[in-house]
Amino acid sequence: MRAPLVVKRALDEPLLLLGAFGAILLATTMLVAMIMYAAAIAGPGVRRAVQDASYRQTSVTVTAQVDATTFSRYDRLVRDELAAAFGAPPAVTTSLRSDSYVMPGQEDADLPGLLRFGSHDGLDRHARLVTGRWPRTGGESVEAVISEPAATATGFASGAEFVTQARSDGKPVKVRVVGVFRLDDPVSERWAGEELLSRGVERGEYTTYGPLMVTRETFVAGFATSVRAVWAAEPDFGALTSERLRPLAAAAEGIGARLMAGGCVSCLAATELPALLTQLDSASLVTRSVLLISMLQLLLLAGYALVLTARLLADHRRMETALLRSRGAGTGRLVALAGGEALLIALPCAVVAPLLGPPLIALIGLLPGMASPPVAPDAGAYLVSSGAALAAAVLLALPSVAGGRRTYVQEQSARGRGLRRALIHGAGGDIALLAAAALAIWQLQRYGGPVTATAAGGLGIDPLIISGPALALLAGGLLGLRLVPRVSRLAERITARRATLPAALGSWQVSRRPLRYAGPALLLTLAIAVGVVSMATTATWRDSHRDQADHRAGADLRLPGPYEAPELGVLGRGTAFAGLPGITAASPAFRAQTDVGGESALLLALDADRLPQVFHLRPDLSSRTVPQLVAAIKGERAGRLELPGRPRALTVRVESPAAATGRLVLSDALGTWHDLPLGELREGVNTVRLDLAALAGRSGEITYPLSVRGLAGDEQAGLRLAGLSADGTDVPVTSAATNPQGVTAFGADRFAPGPLPVVLTPGLAATLKLREGQDGSVRLAGNVMRIKVAGIVASMPTGEPGQQAVLADWESLHAYELAAALPSRPATEWWLATPDSAPAEEVLRRNPQWDAGAVDRHELAARLRGDPLVGALHGGLTLGFAAALGFAVLGFLVNAVVAARERRAEFAVLRALGTGPGQMLGMLATEQAFVVGLSLVSGTALAVAVGNLVVPRIVLSGQAAAVEPAVLFRLPWPSVAVMLALVTAALAVIVAGLARRMWRGQSLEER
Repeated sequence: MRAPLVVKRALDEPLLLLGAFGAILLATTMLVAMIMYAAAIAGPGVRRAVQDASYRQTSVTVTAQVDATTFSRYDRLVRDELAAAFGAPPAVTTSLRSDSYVMPGQEDADLPGLLRFGSHDGLDRHARLVTGRWPRTGGESVEAVISEPAATATGFASGAEFVTQARSDGKPVKVRVVGVFRLDDPVSERWAGEELLSRGVERGEYTTYGPLMVTRETFVAGFATSVRAVWAAEPDFGALTSERLRPLAAAAEGIGARLMAGGCVSCLAATELPALLTQLDSASLVTRSVLLISMLQLLLLAGYALVLTARLLADHRRMETALLRSRGAGTGRLVALAGGEALLIALPCAVVAPLLGPPLIALIGLLPGMASPPVAPDAGAYLVSSGAALAAAVLLALPSVAGGRRTYVQEQSARGRGLRRALIHGAGGDIALLAAAALAIWQLQRYGGPVTATAAGGLGIDPLIISGPALALLAGGLLGLRLVPRVSRLAERITARRATLPAALGSWQVSRRPLRYAGPALLLTLAIAVGVVSMATTATWRDSHRDQADHRAGADLRLPGPYEAPELGVLGRGTAFAGLPGITAASPAFRAQTDVGGESALLLALDADRLPQVFHLRPDLSSRTVPQLVAAIKGERAGRLELPGRPRALTVRVESPAAATGRLVLSDALGTWHDLPLGELREGVNTVRLDLAALAGRSGEITYPLSVRGLAGDEQAGLRLAGLSADGTDVPVTSAATNPQGVTAFGADRFAPGPLPVVLTPGLAATLKLREGQDGSVRLAGNVMRIKVAGIVASMPTGEPGQQAVLADWESLHAYELAAALPSRPATEWWLATPDSAPAEEVLRRNPQWDAGAVDRHELAARLRGDPLVGALHGGLTLGFAAALGFAVLGFLVNAVVAARERRAEFAVLRALGTGPGQMLGMLATEQAFVVGLSLVSGTALAVAVGNLVVPRIVLSGQAAAVEPAVLFRLPWPSVAVMLALVTAALAVIVAGLARRMWRGQSLEER
């Protein structure tokens, strides 16, 4: 049985068609794998991001005032609305709190202790019983359970019975405690706003205990007297997809309005879920935009590799095609032959590519930090592979069809003529591509990223911008081809003067036919450029995550929170935080929005002596290093009178010329300043006793020694420190002196300090019209102060994007404000240095009563790196990188083998003239070294140029906005060098194998 002509024709050129098959299979497989990977990671990535979000971000709370008659109706209305908004009934818990009841036995007290009752659905899922059982409905007494902290504070235990009275109407309630429970996680965000439940005690003007938890039915029947009800909904996001993010955000946004329209006039809905879903949608858009950029680069490589292979095939069959045409084959017959041959190669790729995608994705999962979701080919994968295969078939057939119009005589006469200039160069196509790429990159620079605002007010991907990197790479590669004839002629002149034959022959060959080498050189250049850009994008993105974490945290561990609390007092917080495990340095900090020169700015005060340990500032954000900034912002500091020993009380003798108020300024060994009020002072000498132990709090400790920094009073009060004793031991105050503002301080030359050195952001410096080194008077927090600009930082750590800020030395700022009789600033935060923050955070978690938040830069960096959507991006870039290397090796191999086969007669002549195998290898090595060397250098240079322009702009935040601090382009040179070395080695092996094969083949022919 005779095979069809198209099959016989294909089998006559197995090498070229095998190369074309490899190029199409590589392109379709990589494209399908990239799309499958992105689709597979998008859904799980979104769901994991929602699961990793806090309870506060994913829940919806509805509050309303209810009583026994309205609760059931409102409860049904809220649950129906939540089910309609989320498409399915979410998990809803109802929380109720009663009015106040009087502690038993304190009915006649002026300030009695108070009790509250409460109800919380599913409390048994978030707490465990320590003793007793959970309450039931019914019975003569109200059955209740009480939290362990509340039981300790009240003395109530399982089995206790008592009668309490409502404060509103005096109605008695008989209560029996049937159990004591302990919350699984008292500091969980689930209990935000439920401090009484998590702590058991609230102290204020009255001390309140509880709540005594009862069943919902018991509460509604006996305690629902116009009380506040809270419904907390936790939607099920198990089937959430990226397509549902925006609709779900809109539905959650309108819950409150729809409830009010439905009749619940007092219902108020609060949720951060719409913001989270919108952020995730933006993050998905950012990921898709970067993956599209990588896909376009992959398509560019695949398209050019196919065009190069198709051109080689067409050139190899020019005489055959012309002969067929001279024998009567029409255009239709030639098109059918070329198309059939292309489909014969492309269609198997369309079938095989989706099957190769899952194993390829599994290989990516073996790389560190890469996710490998389970994937399986579906109809969409086959549709993509079929489309890609058909497009590849068209590209493969076009050169043969276009060249099929020449006759045999025309081909024979044109065979010996070679072009020294490509058609695209002659037509100025490379310049046109460069102009289009420049326009795309200009738009990228202008809009700040590939994700831009649409006409409808949303966000979308700009097609011109995402095509910019691919256009820039292609334009740069084509411009680089203009160098091929010039460099080849230069190499020919250099090698012609040498006595070595292989180098001279190789250079002459390249110079004689530069266009033969231009095609593979361009392919190799583009492949290297795409690979290096992929590596640079991955490295830049990862470095940006670290920079963002450092900038947001400011320190290894930053602890915001109230500067004093009952558990840890104003001087007890620093001791507790500095003593956390693993802490190597600690600085008190004041961080708050402040009016500076009429502009709202972030005021940050840190101890300059500890700045190098606790302050993370990226070097490029300031022209000065952190140690240089430390030296620059250290201003004059206040003197001190150190108190001996470890005093628990101070006795202060103050002489006042008239009735006035005053305060004693104190600091501890950690640098915390605090004002101790002296109360109302009468004329003459006043003796005031100050309790220092209370400054530590209930469980805190003071870090000694303590120091008195000054005495201040009302304006022009004229107070004088007459004496001081610590725990009964007199302390000499002979060094005390008073300034014109009536402030008594210690040490000389502390009352007329010069300008306060500060570090400003550029926008604030411009507003104040001050440059580095200049000084001027500025209104700071309502007080005029003279400052000197000690440095400029492009962006202040912990600041929001675009936020103006000022940094000052903690001690210097206090000294200047003390001299101006201003109150001391509290330590609103503590900045800590630690190589490992996990032990410290564990201690903080076990002590929720400390009221300390935690911002951990290591945790922030891990959360940014672990974002599944970012993992999808890295996976796509890895596929692009692998495809680039594959196309580079495949294209080089096919072109080198075909070129060598076409020159068999030339090699035979050289062998007849006495050329040895070493010289043959040297000649081929010279020719291919020209292609490889020029491509590696130009591809790397092109990647550096395009990467610097593009990569920092496509690294965006999850909100599709520019990140803070600005992204720095990073090229991992060691990894790039390894890649270039591996590519060079692979190509060298190909050249050596080719030379050996040509030599052995000719020897066999001669025999």
